[in-house]
Amino acid sequence: MLEALLDAHRPHWARLRQYVPILQWLPAYKRQYLLGDFIAGMALGVMAVPQSMAYALLANLPPQVGLYATLVPLVVYAIFGTSRVLSIGPVALVSLLTGTMIAQLATPQSPEAVQLALLAAFIVGAVQIVLGLLRMGFVVNFLSHPVLSGFTNAAAIVIALSQVKNLLGIKFPGSASLIADLRHAIALLPEANMASVVMGVVAIIIIVFFHRRLGRLLMRLGLSEFVAAQVARSGGLVVVVLGTLITWLFRLDQTAQLRTVGHVPVGLPPITLPALDLSNAGAMAPALAMLVVIGYVESVSIAKSFASRRREKVDADQELIALGAADIAASFTGGSPVSGSFSRSAVNFASGAATQLSSVFAALVIALTLLFLTPLFYFLPETILAATIVAAVLHLPDLETVRQAWRYSKADWLTLVVTLFGVLFIGVEAGLLIGVVSSLAVHLWVTSRPHVTIIGRVEDTETYKSVKRYKVKTCPHVTALRIDESLYFATAKVLEDTLIGVAVDNPKLKYVVLDCSAVNRIDLSALTTLETVDNELRAMGVTLVLSAVKGPIHDSLLKAGFVSRFGQDRIYLSTHEAMKALGCA
Repeated sequence: MLEALLDAHRPHWARLRQYVPILQWLPAYKRQYLLGDFIAGMALGVMAVPQSMAYALLANLPPQVGLYATLVPLVVYAIFGTSRVLSIGPVALVSLLTGTMIAQLATPQSPEAVQLALLAAFIVGAVQIVLGLLRMGFVVNFLSHPVLSGFTNAAAIVIALSQVKNLLGIKFPGSASLIADLRHAIALLPEANMASVVMGVVAIIIIVFFHRRLGRLLMRLGLSEFVAAQVARSGGLVVVVLGTLITWLFRLDQTAQLRTVGHVPVGLPPITLPALDLSNAGAMAPALAMLVVIGYVESVSIAKSFASRRREKVDADQELIALGAADIAASFTGGSPVSGSFSRSAVNFASGAATQLSSVFAALVIALTLLFLTPLFYFLPETILAATIVAAVLHLPDLETVRQAWRYSKADWLTLVVTLFGVLFIGVEAGLLIGVVSSLAVHLWVTSRPHVTIIGRVEDTETYKSVKRYKVKTCPHVTALRIDESLYFATAKVLEDTLIGVAVDNPKLKYVVLDCSAVNRIDLSALTTLETVDNELRAMGVTLVLSAVKGPIHDSLLKAGFVSRFGQDRIYLSTHEAMKALGCA
């Protein structure tokens, strides 16, 4: 009886474990994992504190919002995520998109700005969960690699330049134009605060030195690779502590008018309710769409890259649900939209994290910071947070992809450049949208001009290759053609012109063999064209023959009634069989 009851509920339990992966790994948790998870969690939490506050500044939000956006989402992702090491929280690209949206609709760091961030996190999370439940992770495929590369390169420039005013210690109202903001900053250079400039520049140098040089130097001095790596990743924390201490000791906020973070509320995140005010829905829509896609693409890419190193699997659709749940959790705990962080995930991975329990330990570090350490942030200079952001995005530019695109495909290079300049000179959301449209337009243009070649049999084989590239055997009364593209509305005209052109150019022609080995789909437009061309060829005394038609396509042709009209006897399994039947092999 008990076994029957368990069997009846087993499918429901399996479904629950699919959507709540912590139920898979937590019961199988091993004691030897604990030390690695604890060490990784401590390192992750220490790194996340200054980064989260800095990214809140980038998102035009108060610094504590960054901490709130890290605390609960870390735990929620640990419950629903399928990656063992992915770290969730505020990141550069998502913070840039959030900050751009807020700058257009509210005063930065105001209560209205926080409400917009809460609403954005809620809507983005809800959409991501729906997409995940519908198994629609494929929608991100519309962001091609050139588009992502162009966006990332442009975003690195936009993010770095957006922090110029904080590094200079000056204030001016931001605008939608990066160029206008840059000109404004240049005009106000004489008013720059030298203490802010010096401290910011030195902080950038220290962080870069820690990240790129210190680890190797410490290993040469005899430290283990693990210890050296942990120290090398603490550059952000070091400059935060030094900057805060120097400002407090010398009262630079008063003697040098150095701008500091000021009062940061003590305590755990408040319970917040995002106000469903749809008055700004139209203005927010582009940014929200980009947040849904960019946040997911960034997260799942990072998760898969680390999972592959351990031969683990990541469920892309479940990642949508996990990220959506983290975003919704952020919206109810005073946070902003979140995504996966490469730098923090790398720390988690390198520190020996075995499971998402490391994220729970990291959340504990952030909780203790909010409970006991936030008064110390009063003297934290804004220029230090700006330096943290600038140093963090120095790794974002991907010039190798730009060079590779130029060498490999001018069309992809054009898409990359259009995206880059669109983001720089038109706007973040508009530039990314232009890149997507450009990518789709290039795809249509390329696929509408398919490679079509006459093929012949390579001597003593059953292989058929292009007559232009190989020494092959052909027949005067039969022409075999291969089209290297799916047949759809954009290629239908090319198909018609090619087949009719071959018949017109060769008066002795009796048969045309269309090799469909490279055709993965035939839509209704192409099917109609194929029937029309068949009738035209018959009128010219030429018979059309199909070969190497793939199984799924043949099934579709059967359902459409094409096979019965065309004749199964004119459809061959291979081009070689067709040529033999026509007396050419």
